[in-house]
Amino acid sequence: MSILQIVGIGFLATVLILVIREQKPMFAYLLSAFVGVAIFLAFVGKIDNVITVLEDLADRSGIPTVYLKTMLKIIGIAYIAEFGAQIVRDAGLESIASKIEFAGKMLILVMAVPIISVIVETVLNLLPA
Repeated sequence: MSILQIVGIGFLATVLILVIREQKPMFAYLLSAFVGVAIFLAFVGKIDNVITVLEDLADRSGIPTVYLKTMLKIIGIAYIAEFGAQIVRDAGLESIASKIEFAGKMLILVMAVPIISVIVETVLNLLPA
């Protein structure tokens, strides 16, 4: 699916939602969520190519795959948290959207601790004693 198709679907959904919102606000919200999920799922399959390239680069550079997998999980958490927060925000629930974003950030921090400690250890080993 190309970006032009995605933008076209987005514009079409926006017009439909604006028309429907006055009469059936719940249906408009469901349509918005459905279109958002459909666009998200359209690009999830394309991520496989990126992961393959990153795994190849990690293998050639000697980086342990556990770090690459952790980084990919962190990226996934960030995208999913942002996507979920936007859907909740579309429903007008800003406070819950903020909590979803906060939870995503905390999960990212927890998952990043091993990578951060390896970086600090490497820097400390490079410094003269």
